[in-house]
Amino acid sequence: MTIKIYHNPRCSKSRQALTLLEEKGISPEIIEYLNTPLNEGEIKALATLLGVENDPRAMMRVKEDDYKANNLKEADDAALFKAMATFPKLIERPIIVNGKKATIGRPPENALDVI
Repeated sequence: MTIKIYHNPRCSKSRQALTLLEEKGISPEIIEYLNTPLNEGEIKALATLLGVENDPRAMMRVKEDDYKANNLKEADDAALFKAMATFPKLIERPIIVNGKKATIGRPPENALDVI
């Protein structure tokens, strides 16, 4: 099974999680989701793997300017998934996936939970 990391190379926590995986001899598939944005279906699938399909804010960066600028505090789940597809910076990072398991790498050591 290929381990995937939804990665932002400019994020220190994302870089730390990637390093932890590599130190364990794992060469994950790296998905730079800011360069290759995910569609709503892909984001919903990640939410399901994370166990937050009914609470998408749990996988969102709610302090981002795009969150505030788009008045997402009161938005419903459908609007939140659409916003993450439109503004990929809103997706918390890194997300590490191994088959049917996923975790958010905050702290980076969480990445080890799915290997």
